[in-house]
Amino acid sequence: MTTISRLSKTDKLLCCIYLVLAVAALIFAFGNTIAYMLSEGNGGLTGFFAAGYVNYATSSLTNDLLVVALAATVLMIAEGRRLGVRYLWAYVAAGFVIAISVSFPLFLVARQLKLAVHKSSEP
Repeated sequence: MTTISRLSKTDKLLCCIYLVLAVAALIFAFGNTIAYMLSEGNGGLTGFFAAGYVNYATSSLTNDLLVVALAATVLMIAEGRRLGVRYLWAYVAAGFVIAISVSFPLFLVARQLKLAVHKSSEP
């Protein structure tokens, strides 16, 4: 029995939602990062992070994102180790290299699949 066939309708719906969120984040969040990096006079990586603090609104959003990213990373590591999620390091690294809004939903798909396997193997 494959992992996908072990998923309940709710599990499948959750995985689909997580995948849609990851694709949307890849297009919107990471797409803007690439557009910024390709623009002239952007200041490079230093300029990218400095742009997150140009006023109180961007500072609030940047700090909010950083705290949520840290919480998501802690959860990914704790849950990933507990459930034995493969390639856990890749989800964590992708959170820093690509975007946490991409890697976290992908991790949640992997987590949901692991939970389904554990649930189906229970007596």
